Amino acid sequence: MQQTVKKKGKVKYTGSSEFFSTLKKRVDNYFIENKLSRNFNAHMVYKTIIMLCMYFVPYALIMTNWFSPLAMLPLAILMGIGFAGVGMGVQHDANHGAYSKKNWVNRMLGYTLNAIGGNVFTWKLQHNILHHTYTNVHNMDDDLEAGAMLRFSPHAELKKVHKYQHFYASFFYSILSINWVFKKDFHQLFKYKRNGVAAVNGMDFFKEFCILVGSKLVYYIYFIVLPLVFLDITWWQYIIGFLAVHFTAGFIVSVIFQLAHIVEGPLHPKPDEKGSIENNWAVHQLETTADFARNNKLVTWYLGGLNFQVEHHLFPRICHVHYRALSDIVKQTAKEFNLPYFEKKSFRGAVWSHIRLLRMFGREEKPEVSIAYPKS
Repeated sequence: MQQTVKKKGKVKYTGSSEFFSTLKKRVDNYFIENKLSRNFNAHMVYKTIIMLCMYFVPYALIMTNWFSPLAMLPLAILMGIGFAGVGMGVQHDANHGAYSKKNWVNRMLGYTLNAIGGNVFTWKLQHNILHHTYTNVHNMDDDLEAGAMLRFSPHAELKKVHKYQHFYASFFYSILSINWVFKKDFHQLFKYKRNGVAAVNGMDFFKEFCILVGSKLVYYIYFIVLPLVFLDITWWQYIIGFLAVHFTAGFIVSVIFQLAHIVEGPLHPKPDEKGSIENNWAVHQLETTADFARNNKLVTWYLGGLNFQVEHHLFPRICHVHYRALSDIVKQTAKEFNLPYFEKKSFRGAVWSHIRLLRMFGREEKPEVSIAYPKS
């Protein structure tokens, strides 16, 4: 899909960036000097197989009907972990065109998103285009649209209930994938048709609607109908298993994506009256994004490199297996140009930073979200 920008709104970036041209040369040299492909390697293939197995093997075991309902519960939780793993570490790279040089490979693996209940087309519009183009810009970055109960931007309306959002946010994070498979994709498809985003990006509405409905039906059949028909469980036991899968997956995916932008440090820029942000796009990505746990190999492996969001936002078409090495290049180049490189040293530190920012956004109508260039 051609990645153009949103029709609704006129936000644009101004200025050029010697930083990004220098960085691109250094990244290009890294791949040339090390004789590496920018795409997948053997480790990525192994992980893809493991993540898909982590989701579909527990499902197959459950469907054998060999297990008691109590024994099915940990299998359902494992499915949720696999669901999140496929979403973060397989489809994400594929739908950015970063998994492989071959488009058919990216398309095939991209549709693993549909296989777990999502939709490729609406994902690409929300994530690849709106989020990656307008990162942390209120009313433009759809990732900031969290509903009435959550406030992710200092420019969003402050409500009394937001005072407690750092306590109850985890519940809404947990129901993310339930909302995703039943409501969000349908809502977004029609929303993007109405506001012109879909037309700008070449949507054949009838085709995409048919794909959406068809893939959702397949998901509902294998995930809901078949277990209820063939398993020796009651309806309420099924509901517990269903919630175990989705609460696990939803919580993991929600938390991980918030740690990249909704933490202390990154900016929430506001366009001027003319709709311009007086910044270069690449510098904007530095100022609105944070890495975390860069030296934790297990975190990096499971999260599909989403702890290297700075590198991902600057180079979304490079497979995440290369981000650890690239992060040193990005950090050093940012330092040379006196630009920020936001980083939380640990996963735990990033989580606490997110909680503190939720608390601030829930209590202050105009919180001070200023740029503080880290010295580390």
